[in-house]
Amino acid sequence: MQSRFLFIPLCLVMINQQVRDILLHNAAQYETTAFLSGDPSWFMHQVTGSANQEAIAFVASCLSYGNRKQFMPKIDFIMRCSNGDPDQWICNGYFRSHFMQYDKSCFYRLYTHADMFCLFSAYQQMLQEYGSLKDYVRSNAATGIEAVECICAYFTKKGSGGIIPKDATSPCKRICMFLRWMVRDSSPVDLGLWADFIDRRTLIIPLDTHVLQQSVALGLLKGKTTSMSVAQRLTRQLAEVFPEDPLLGDFALFGYGVNAV
Repeated sequence: MQSRFLFIPLCLVMINQQVRDILLHNAAQYETTAFLSGDPSWFMHQVTGSANQEAIAFVASCLSYGNRKQFMPKIDFIMRCSNGDPDQWICNGYFRSHFMQYDKSCFYRLYTHADMFCLFSAYQQMLQEYGSLKDYVRSNAATGIEAVECICAYFTKKGSGGIIPKDATSPCKRICMFLRWMVRDSSPVDLGLWADFIDRRTLIIPLDTHVLQQSVALGLLKGKTTSMSVAQRLTRQLAEVFPEDPLLGDFALFGYGVNAV
């Protein structure tokens, strides 16, 4: 799959030594097991087997927006429904005992139970057709942006556009976060299950309003809007500091936000 989005090293802001030092210090301080506490990545460390880790990580990433105190219990509910075996819970259609196709009642914020049914049904079809999300992505992508594009394309085609972005023009923050979890290895937080076919240097920063604010405060960005092109621009900036692993900057920006409070 040939991507429309290219990493073009244009219009980069020069990063001064003080900002470099802040980013390097915070990355080292916050990429630890302590980061998992209260973070949605915690759930993928509570199940056994790569298939279950991949499944709950994907579900957790889909639900990770808004207030953590509200979405973390929703992820935990799915963990409990699946008895710690989310891969088979989805693959065998057991989710139908908890989510009904036409149930328009709210599950979490804008997502209804019917929306979740549609997401799980699409994921079930992928598992039955490809064996795993990893195998689907491996057959369609070799870089971070290609992985974002093909995940968007599959779930949009299956009618799950309400939860998965329809394409990769938006920042696709939650998909980029999921990919960070799957690709970065040798990390106390990220799993690295897909490190064998996607290079961590091609990953894209999970960009949301909070990350944008921290980036502007540090002088890494100047605008006030989020998009995939802005996420890529920020990733290129972070690659100036972390050339072999730009998404170390995700931990650095998180830490900067914590210390700025």
